[in-house]
Amino acid sequence: MTTALMTTDLPLANRRTGKIRDLYDLTLNDGSDGILIIATDRISAFDVVLENGIPGKGVVLTRISKFWFDLFSSEVDHHLISVDSSEIEAISDEQKQAMDGRIMICRKTKVVPVECIVRGYLTGSGWVDYQKTGKLCGIQLPAGMVNCDHIESPLFTPSTKAEEGHDENISFEQACETAGEQLMNKIKQLSIDIYTKARDYAAQKGIIIADTKFEFGVSEEGGDPVLIDEVLTPDSSRFWPADQWQPGREQNSFDKQYVRNYLLELVKAGEWDKQYPGPSLPEEVVVNTLARYRQACDQLTGGSMAF
Repeated sequence: MTTALMTTDLPLANRRTGKIRDLYDLTLNDGSDGILIIATDRISAFDVVLENGIPGKGVVLTRISKFWFDLFSSEVDHHLISVDSSEIEAISDEQKQAMDGRIMICRKTKVVPVECIVRGYLTGSGWVDYQKTGKLCGIQLPAGMVNCDHIESPLFTPSTKAEEGHDENISFEQACETAGEQLMNKIKQLSIDIYTKARDYAAQKGIIIADTKFEFGVSEEGGDPVLIDEVLTPDSSRFWPADQWQPGREQNSFDKQYVRNYLLELVKAGEWDKQYPGPSLPEEVVVNTLARYRQACDQLTGGSMAF
């Protein structure tokens, strides 16, 4: 197995580091401001970046995101321009090769500071919330639902976009106070529409998209929302094998729930407290996680990842 790419150091301006992605400023061919987004192989869970990564994960995430951006391009404005590392003139051939398959050259936007979550199934923190309150993020649900139940109409449940620490669920009204009511109404409808189309497409490929998280920007003050960041990847979504779905229990998955489950065992054993520093994943978990990500990519895109 190749070595995981955990960090980058390119001769480009204004390097920023997120949980998974490294970002640099670029000047696009038309002279406008752009961003280079690099999907590293870092992996996070419970908002903590783990000590080691998943070799090749960034390539899988980039391929899946590009697939969805292309699929939605006629319906929503997005920031992706190219995934060709050869177009970045300021870096060496060796650096281009290292970045190959894991970069996105994008238009720069003003990021809307709200995480846009759409839930089609009752799972994860939503299931925990429902058990306590009968609601999902403040939205009343029917009585008698069970873990991983289908939600009849997808729900939009925004959260804060924390620079550090944990994101927190907020009401739609709070999201409007943060980003503006007109913009949030557009984003809410776009999020539900994109999720619904992706859910229906994935179902034909044997995958249930249980929930997902979108991010949006605006290109100008008062402008329409622009879909940004990653889209419908195993990092930002829950993917389940459709033929194995059974409400009332945890599901097998193609996403990082497998990693979360391993970490929860550490938490139960008192070996980790969900705080920094994150633990190191054993090789078996690394290999099995990558296999799940690759299978999701292959089923969705119809390709085969040979690395």
